[in-house]
Parts: sequence; C-alpha cells; structure tokens
Amino acid sequence: MTADSDRDWKLKLRYGKTTTEFEHFTTIAEGVVVKLSDGFSCRPGKAIFGMKVWASSIEEAADMVRAISGQIGFALTGKIDIYKTEPSAPPATNPHGYDIQFTPFDN
Repeated sequence: MTADSDRDWKLKLRYGKTTTEFEHFTTIAEGVVVKLSDGFSCRPGKAIFGMKVWASSIEEAADMVRAISGQIGFALTGKIDIYKTEPSAPPATNPHGYDIQFTPFDN
C-alpha cells in the first residue's frame, strides 16, 4: 500500500466517503504462550497479547481476542483491555483482527 492510498482510505473513512458498520479497537490481554502457530513467535511463558480489530462492538472485540488467541496457541489468564483507536488498516466486509503482537515478561 502506498502512502497516498493509505491516506486516501483514512480520509474517505473520516469524512464519510467510505462507511463501515465496524469500529476500530486495540486490544491487550495477559496470558501464557503455550505453542504458537506457524507465523507467530514468542518464547513460551507469560506474555502480553496485542491485536488490532475491526468489530461491531467492544463485546465482539473481546470475543475475537478469546477465539483468535486460543487458535494461535495463547492461553488468556487475565483481563482483556480494549481501547477505541485509530486504524492502521482499512475495514473489510467482515470483522477481523490484525497486527498481532506478543510481548514476553517475567514476574
């Protein structure tokens, strides 16, 4: 994606030229890396799971964190923090998560 096309979708979304039924959130959750799926990397043990999502509600964003984290080998152990944020990727026709990151930590 070029800088111009990146700016274009953001401007179209901001000024109503493009509409979506979804809201953008950033999610952060504490848990344990068990065995991550291919394409993801983090040492086993305690970690913070971060993901950006396009979802229809905060509740759906939380459900997505639970489902996606489990599918990729991360077991949630704490609360899920969800913040309404500016997107860094355009919306799609379905809810989706992207920019998944892990930050390991020790006690």
